[in-house]
Amino acid sequence: MTSKPGAAFILYGRAWCHLCEDMRAELEPIAAQHGIPIEWIDIDEDPLLEARYDERVPVLALDGVELCQYRLDADAVHAALLARGR
Repeated sequence: MTSKPGAAFILYGRAWCHLCEDMRAELEPIAAQHGIPIEWIDIDEDPLLEARYDERVPVLALDGVELCQYRLDADAVHAALLARGR
């Protein structure tokens, strides 16, 4: 399965967040398998994102839909990938 042009996992987090690092490490093999890049966004660099996500990070989104927060929900990620393949 290949990605839609311009599609990427969006991972909202903070540079000092160990949960963010954990989620990214767990997501990397899934993203590589499906040819989807991971775009890292540090919420502390944007006051609007910081206000929106604050203590909820990490938050993972694909195609504008939030899939999970705090911990990677592999089932939700795989379901989203399956749905976009239709």
